[in-house]
Amino acid sequence: MLASIFASGLAMGAVYALIGITYNVMFAASRVMSFTAGQLGMLGGVFGALFITRLGLPVPLGLVATLFACAAIGVATEIIAVRPVLKSLEKHLYVLSTLAAALLLQQFVAIEWSTEPQPFPRLLGFDAGKFLLPPIAMLAVILGLELLYRHTLIGRAFLAIAEDNFAARALGLPERGLRMASFALAGGIGGLAGFAGGQMLLAFFANCALLNFYGFVPVALGGLGNNRGAVIGGLALGLFQQAATFVVGGVFASVAVFSVFIAVLLAAPRGLFGTAPARRV
Repeated sequence: MLASIFASGLAMGAVYALIGITYNVMFAASRVMSFTAGQLGMLGGVFGALFITRLGLPVPLGLVATLFACAAIGVATEIIAVRPVLKSLEKHLYVLSTLAAALLLQQFVAIEWSTEPQPFPRLLGFDAGKFLLPPIAMLAVILGLELLYRHTLIGRAFLAIAEDNFAARALGLPERGLRMASFALAGGIGGLAGFAGGQMLLAFFANCALLNFYGFVPVALGGLGNNRGAVIGGLALGLFQQAATFVVGGVFASVAVFSVFIAVLLAAPRGLFGTAPARRV
């Protein structure tokens, strides 16, 4: 029993961590907290089931097609829901614009796909494979982002935009192109989260609400923009959620999770690994 709780907790925690990283990647280049992160995770499961089960693509091709489709959704989100708001004086309107885009995506999937949970194909040939895929995907994303940010020019440009977009723009960096690229990258990461966790979550349009809420918790716990903190927060959340489900039942597990979440934020408003913003002059 303890082994099952630990395995499922780590797997779900890895999915939540990937959604948290999706939030962070979108926020870094735009300073916009896009509420489409959960929808991207939901689409990862839906596209995976569509390409592999219904269209009969091999798993590797289905994964690639899913990532490209979710990346395209991420770019569309930047163009439709984020870019017009950044031109406005009332920049906090991104809360409404990205939430509206998220609801439109959810309803479109419900109409065109199904309102009932659909089976997701088995990606590995053994039952425990569904618990292995999310942590593997999370590790791959973390290592990939570290290599991207530290060893490539575009990665350093991402860091420059995240540090100070005004200074980066003054140096001639293409802010709009980098912002679009960051949303495409975030779309791929969110799609990978839903694809890797598809056997646990199934291909279900209503997963987006769960992923939006539980994916935001690691961001708040780990500190906004801190991917390593999101990983630690996501894994801790997954383990605590599964343990609470076993101890007090599914009805009260969410109450326990958010009670602890609120207590942590009251003690550390910037998150456990967050730091106060600083600006060089």
